[in-house]
Amino acid sequence: MDHAASAVVPVSQLMERAGWAVARAIRKRFAPCRVAVVCGPGNNGGDGYVAARFLAQWGWPVRVVVMAAPREGSPAHDAASHWNGPVLPFDVRSVEGVDMIVDAVFGSGLKRPVQDDVATVLGAVPLRVAIDMPSGVSGLTGCVLGHAQACALTVTFVRPRPGHLLEPGKGLCGELVCADIGMPAEAWDGLAPKISLNWPGLWMLPVSGDGDYKYRRGVVSVCGGAVMPGATRLAAKAARRTGAGLVRIAAGHAAEAYRLGDPGLIVDDGSLSDLLEDQRRKVWICGPGLAPDEVSAVLPELLGADRTVLADAGALAWGAEDLSRLQGVAAVTPHIGEFKKLFGPVEGSRPDAALAAAQKLNAVMVMKGPDTIIAAPDGRIAINAHATSALATAGSGDTLTGVIATLMAAGMEVWEACCAGVWLHGEAGIQAARQHGGWPVAEDLDLPLGAARKLATELSKGDLSKNPVAALL
Repeated sequence: MDHAASAVVPVSQLMERAGWAVARAIRKRFAPCRVAVVCGPGNNGGDGYVAARFLAQWGWPVRVVVMAAPREGSPAHDAASHWNGPVLPFDVRSVEGVDMIVDAVFGSGLKRPVQDDVATVLGAVPLRVAIDMPSGVSGLTGCVLGHAQACALTVTFVRPRPGHLLEPGKGLCGELVCADIGMPAEAWDGLAPKISLNWPGLWMLPVSGDGDYKYRRGVVSVCGGAVMPGATRLAAKAARRTGAGLVRIAAGHAAEAYRLGDPGLIVDDGSLSDLLEDQRRKVWICGPGLAPDEVSAVLPELLGADRTVLADAGALAWGAEDLSRLQGVAAVTPHIGEFKKLFGPVEGSRPDAALAAAQKLNAVMVMKGPDTIIAAPDGRIAINAHATSALATAGSGDTLTGVIATLMAAGMEVWEACCAGVWLHGEAGIQAARQHGGWPVAEDLDLPLGAARKLATELSKGDLSKNPVAALL
């Protein structure tokens, strides 16, 4: 980012703006206190010198602790020359008696492990604010390189990085502020997006019209089994609440298990081959509530009939025995445990692992978790930060399949439908948690889906420059 930006705006100006943004974010959130700004030798350290100067001008007692001096003639050296307050050596004794440490040692570009002495100094005080990224967190992967200390606040600039949104980095950042430092748009010309933040505006939901009817809104078919009918019901109910025109459960011999469900659901007991004669039934959910032997009886036939299949749960367990069984599905939605059974251990970057899996399977990959990653075989990747830990409840994933399938049935492209479905699911979880004291169950997630869809539509019509949709660097 620095190279692209400095071609348009001098680094010294960006550093001044960045340091001011950090100081302003601190003053807005904390009462005046004794601060030690720990500065590294690079631009991150330069931002720290500027932040220290502004805090001191506002009357805060500030000292600078120098981990390494900036190179003479560099913008960071110039910033350091304008600091007239106390400068202390890099030692844990230099931070004794302070209330807050500002971590300006390493930024998001760190590629090597953080040394023990850096961790000791930064960890000596419990209240920490990071500039750009907590030192020790990879900006690309969110992984910890050696050591990293949790911060109450992280102030980054222009755009978040993947490491701000991927665990464990996400949790170590605390509150994330993305400050505008006046970067002109031309600074980004020629920089292709690598990873996107999942947010309305990255995708557009289908809009209902006066001429709508149930088949235009889309038909979602759910394969139903006898083992866990509740999971199938959750997927079907979510599809209806998200806006599917018609939802049908293809239950075969298990049809009686579904007859007393919601009256708006149609339960089919006919053979799958007969059901597939209806060409309006293009989108199918296969896996929730199904045992592997039940999957083996339906998935090959669905794929042979060229249907759009969203595979989860039981379908993934069946596919883990032989990955080729899943060739032809449109999308898969594994949690990390299922992902490892399908594709092996995840080493390094999880976005890279999700993309490699999507390309291997030639299907959209939804790697579920607190930082769900959505990857398409063509290289598009999005990270979802709009969610809540309240979604960590049995049946939540079944609900997600119903949401995504509805959007695919309405005509959305598969990757965009998966991105939108993950966001809507997250928003429904946030609203359900608010309504149920922070502890909703999966049965609570369907009711807020209509409101979530309305909110997403409103956000996508707003000023997209104020939305956090951007390439992640």
